[in-house]
Amino acid sequence: MGGMIDFSIPLSGMLQAETAVNLTAARIALPAPDSVDLSSEMASMMAAKDSFAVDVKLMQTEDQMTQSALSVLA
Repeated sequence: MGGMIDFSIPLSGMLQAETAVNLTAARIALPAPDSVDLSSEMASMMAAKDSFAVDVKLMQTEDQMTQSALSVLA
């Protein structure tokens, strides 16, 4: 890594959450809304939101750890 922060894992999770939200939105927007289970779709949206928040926190933690390590070395 050489001093660089590897955000690839949280970014991958954020992209997965974005994809889940987009798929859910597409299902909700279907021409036949009677065939859509809105409670299930809402649960999917909430899970994607929580996953995204966890990935953001992971990125913040990685950044803080790197900042701390750099301040010790300085």
